[in-house]
Amino acid sequence: MSDLIRFRKGGARLMGAAAIGAALLTSGAAMAAEGGSALSDEPIPMKTEEEMPARVPPLLEIGGDFLGPGNIASGFELPTGAVWIPQLWVYGSLRTGLNLVERDSGADDVAELAARLELNFNLKLTATERFFLQVRPLNDRQKFTSYQFEDDEDKIVDGTNLDITALFFEGDFGEMFPILDPEDRSALDIGIAVGRQPIFFQEGMMINDTLDAVALVRDTVIFPGVIDTRFTALYAWNELSRNDNIDDDAAHLFGLFIETDTPTSTIDLDMAYVASNKRNGGDGVFLGASSVQRIDGVNTAVRVNQSFALDGESSDVSTGTLLFGEFSFVPVATHDLAYLTAFVGFDEYASAARGANNGGPLGRVGLLFAAPGLGRAPAPLGNRVDDAFGGAIGYQMFFNDDATQIVGEIGGIMSTAPQAQVQDGVGVGLRFQHKFLDRFLLQLDGFYTRREVIEDTVGGRVELTVQF
Repeated sequence: MSDLIRFRKGGARLMGAAAIGAALLTSGAAMAAEGGSALSDEPIPMKTEEEMPARVPPLLEIGGDFLGPGNIASGFELPTGAVWIPQLWVYGSLRTGLNLVERDSGADDVAELAARLELNFNLKLTATERFFLQVRPLNDRQKFTSYQFEDDEDKIVDGTNLDITALFFEGDFGEMFPILDPEDRSALDIGIAVGRQPIFFQEGMMINDTLDAVALVRDTVIFPGVIDTRFTALYAWNELSRNDNIDDDAAHLFGLFIETDTPTSTIDLDMAYVASNKRNGGDGVFLGASSVQRIDGVNTAVRVNQSFALDGESSDVSTGTLLFGEFSFVPVATHDLAYLTAFVGFDEYASAARGANNGGPLGRVGLLFAAPGLGRAPAPLGNRVDDAFGGAIGYQMFFNDDATQIVGEIGGIMSTAPQAQVQDGVGVGLRFQHKFLDRFLLQLDGFYTRREVIEDTVGGRVELTVQF
């Protein structure tokens, strides 16, 4: 929910393909109306390079252009039979945000100018093999380089660092060693990913973290009545943050994740076990199941997540259940989006792994529950779910060929426990986003919430994102 607009480099090609598709449909419909064939016998000429929108390149391209035209280089062949065509692309984003939050009571106000820089180095070897490196030199976990406006004295926070936030290799075993199966008849197409990599399951409710891990993926497994099934086995040994967003150096995660496409739904069944010492919260078991489908023009999703604390409950791991549902649709005669989300938490549900800036498991509920991930600005209604229920209803409008959008949302959360772990509250939120000059995104956020302890809170954010 927090990234409701994503503009991509290379989108010009998608626009060109859409234009060609629209021309084909128009031509076919006209001929059908005249009683002829629905398909034209006359070829439609391809758009020339001059007619296509200009390609927006990344910061650096070596060895070939990202989504650029032209012949593919011949590359070189390895002893394994694989042919590598190295291409290095460097790209990223710089987010700069002014965060202002004023509370009646219960917590400090926020007034700051914060920055977050992501630099990505993508070394593409083939269509399936690559090395990836990411650094975030302006924030050290939850400490962002920022200028904070304080009542007594302003201060500068230095969050600069040289830490590597992601470094991994991924590939396909069958493509790395084609010499073992030159006719491609054996089941050697096993995906491999090893290194520090982002892991995301159950829309981030179960796992949303960057882990030192190794994963094996077997895709395109066919069963009767099933279109496709994918199995993922995962082992993570480092950089695991527990449910409280704090790193646990002693934790290890073992997971099995299954995704199946049926004619009507996409179904996920996920299982994870986290082993740690009792001083850091102890062991935990985590289960997740979901079904996503489109029914009569309505997009629906239902998710059930369960956590079990095996060595006593704490902020690191606890026992509880999270039920989540959402549906959305496009109103008639528009290309807008209306959505409704709802959740119920029983006891104290805990995620298996949550990164330092990823807040709690309710970020998917809506704008009022999502952590901005930049500076000290909080989720307006919070995103913890212990013994609580709530949801959000919103409407998203698009303008200027989807370059501009406005989202309005109302939401609420209520505790069901005698001694509440979360605050009851209601709120309204508004977001404006506008993309300009290919690489820039301006975002304006505003919200008002009324909660049990903090009472009235008014907040606003102005953020400028530069993609390069």
